[in-house]
Amino acid sequence: MTLAARVAEVLGRDTVHLRRLSAGASRETYEVCAGPDTFVLQRERAGAGLGATRVDEQVRLLAAVADRGVPVPEIVAWDATGDRLGAPFVLSAHVPGETLPRRILRAPDLAGARERFAGQCGEILARLHTTPTDELSWLDAGDQLERVVGWIDDTAEPHPAFELAIAWLRANRPRPVEPVLVHGDFRNGNLIVGRDGIRAVLDWEMTHLGDPVEDLAWVCLKAWRFRGPGEVGGMGEVPDLLDAYERAGGRAVEPERLFWWRVLGTLKWGAICQRQAGIHLSGASRSVELAAIGRRVCETEYDLLELLP
Repeated sequence: MTLAARVAEVLGRDTVHLRRLSAGASRETYEVCAGPDTFVLQRERAGAGLGATRVDEQVRLLAAVADRGVPVPEIVAWDATGDRLGAPFVLSAHVPGETLPRRILRAPDLAGARERFAGQCGEILARLHTTPTDELSWLDAGDQLERVVGWIDDTAEPHPAFELAIAWLRANRPRPVEPVLVHGDFRNGNLIVGRDGIRAVLDWEMTHLGDPVEDLAWVCLKAWRFRGPGEVGGMGEVPDLLDAYERAGGRAVEPERLFWWRVLGTLKWGAICQRQAGIHLSGASRSVELAAIGRRVCETEYDLLELLP
């Protein structure tokens, strides 16, 4: 049975049409057209690593953050066993809007959304970081620096810029804080944007418990600006992000802590680029997209050398 036929069976429809949207880091993504209705299918890909959140955990997580007012797509069906579609999957309602960063940065009709972007990010992250975690105890709460170091060590590739960053990060750790729910990949490209601004937050596979400033720094990384002029996703400024975050109930952010997480975030993105290339090179999932991501390792090395004091 084809994947389309299996999806039709899940939805209780006679036929559906699938259109592949992206390979993704850990999930294959498809647009599902079923008559007048549109859905989005995310199916776990072979070789997905990096400790991605399981499908059943993701469903519970989305319910928790939705209760806090974080905009997320409505889940229509899911399966964590892989029996129904050949791999674990989440099928959600389609949220209209744009996800491609370069279009978000350039489309004339999204000019208002660009002006509101940094502030909306701050407001959404404040809600996210105040989500109760009592029912989310399965989330990883490990040391994020050492986790990234482990990924780099696993690749066994020499990258002196990475080693310099690791040494600086270990020597300049900020003091610990009470851990909160952290998205882990909150950025331009994982947000659905319409004329009214951010309509949904996507890609929760890397969610964990940790320092809330990790998310605030991640959305400001150079990698997610896509040549846009603003520090926040290429279209906003850091003071607007932090002001909105604090007004919405988030903790005050120390500049030194934000900088430390920017360095770690850049290192983390470099490690992810290594790992995604490794999935392609190992043959677990042959993909031009994954191979191309691997070529971006040198970009992160340059960014780290620019950042490090």
